[in-house]
Amino acid sequence: MPDSAFLITAFATLFVVIDPPGLVPLFIALTRGMTTERRRAMARRACVIATVLLTLFALMGEALLGFIGISMSAFRIAGGILLFLTALDMLFERRTQRREGQHPDPDHDPSVFPLATPLIAGPGAIATMILLMGQSGGGWAGTSAVLGLLFAMMLATFLFLLAAPPIEKVLGRTGTIVITRLLGMLLAALSVQFVIDGVKGTGLV
Repeated sequence: MPDSAFLITAFATLFVVIDPPGLVPLFIALTRGMTTERRRAMARRACVIATVLLTLFALMGEALLGFIGISMSAFRIAGGILLFLTALDMLFERRTQRREGQHPDPDHDPSVFPLATPLIAGPGAIATMILLMGQSGGGWAGTSAVLGLLFAMMLATFLFLLAAPPIEKVLGRTGTIVITRLLGMLLAALSVQFVIDGVKGTGLV
């Protein structure tokens, strides 16, 4: 059984990588205009899907990617590109819809992409799970401990996302729009960093 120091460090690492508080304004921007019930469903679905993905990678890890011929560097680059597309949508498409008097698609479902992946179960979180499983010492005890930490982190993430509506009320429409634009810029920068890290990981740079 892993010691308490490892468990504390592992939980802190997952919290920093997944960053539940940082997901709240992103969740507000991606689900703007939805009812509370629909937002709750989006949050639940995103957390469940992310949990399944991270559990699969924790159990199979690099073997799964290697089986289909994908390196972690390539996965990081792909995640960065997808995240960049999300950033462009936040920066430009919604503004264009307002100018043309259109409305977002009511059937839009961001729970799988980009919430579940790559925002929650992104390359960083996947790599972290693989690393933690390697450091857990192996066996059922170590595996169960790491998966337990993952489930606790997903519960915390779900609770943070549920707090989005009251936070949105505090910010107001103007505040939410401003944060959406700022986060679009931050997401663009983050996606570029993912790509840079992936390229470095290939050894080309």
